[in-house]
Amino acid sequence: MADIEEARKQFERIDADGDGLITPAEFKTALAQGGDWNVTESVAEAIIASRDLDGDKLMSFDEFWTYLNK
Repeated sequence: MADIEEARKQFERIDADGDGLITPAEFKTALAQGGDWNVTESVAEAIIASRDLDGDKLMSFDEFWTYLNK
């Protein structure tokens, strides 16, 4: 199981606008900052979709936390 405080820090780092949701664009930017320059917007959308439990095409902290604990 992941550490929830560390997960929250990581989520907040990815959530660039601080609205509590990670968009595919924010996710793509975070991956690029981590050195993964080959991720396209459509790949980021697919990754978000695979973790998106409510179908809004965004990733909330609850969805992020659920993914980390699989």
